[in-house]
Amino acid sequence: MKKVEIHQRRRLLDDFFRIDELTLSHELLDGRMSRPLRRLVLERGDAVAVLLYRPADQRVVLVRQFRAPIGDWLLEVVAGIPEPGEEPAAAGRREALEETGYQVEALAPIGAIFTTPGGSSELIHLYYAQVEEGRRLAPGGGCVEEDEDIEVVELGLEEVWALLDQGRIGDAKTLIALNWLRRRLGG
Repeated sequence: MKKVEIHQRRRLLDDFFRIDELTLSHELLDGRMSRPLRRLVLERGDAVAVLLYRPADQRVVLVRQFRAPIGDWLLEVVAGIPEPGEEPAAAGRREALEETGYQVEALAPIGAIFTTPGGSSELIHLYYAQVEEGRRLAPGGGCVEEDEDIEVVELGLEEVWALLDQGRIGDAKTLIALNWLRRRLGG
């Protein structure tokens, strides 16, 4: 691992997100240190995402919700932020129940991904889970206390593959998860 020297760190925003201003130097490819550089870092913390699949009828369970940064509704896999001290897998099971109503037991890791490492520290723990219609305990829709308004969207594999082929999946974690599923199922 290359050497990094943090000369100064200043918190510019401390809210749902945190934004830090860093002055740092890092080791260059030739072994020298860079000049001091100013960088802004969005400290997001870890997140969790779960791709839900019903093998009995070959349906993918996604959610659609409004995303303020893009000003539109986005089709995504289940996702959220672990509570303090909560393990990512436990957060994934909780989020699946809150957002879709499905109770999830076993989670299989797909991987952990940095979506925007040029500006954010967010690491998303991405999982896959099989669900059954009989394990749907609630309608989903998210947490009222968090002002979530989430639509549960269940699509057949052909519909999902068409969305992928048409470039209509705009969310990185969802794109990765669905391509992983397609490769796994040989679609």
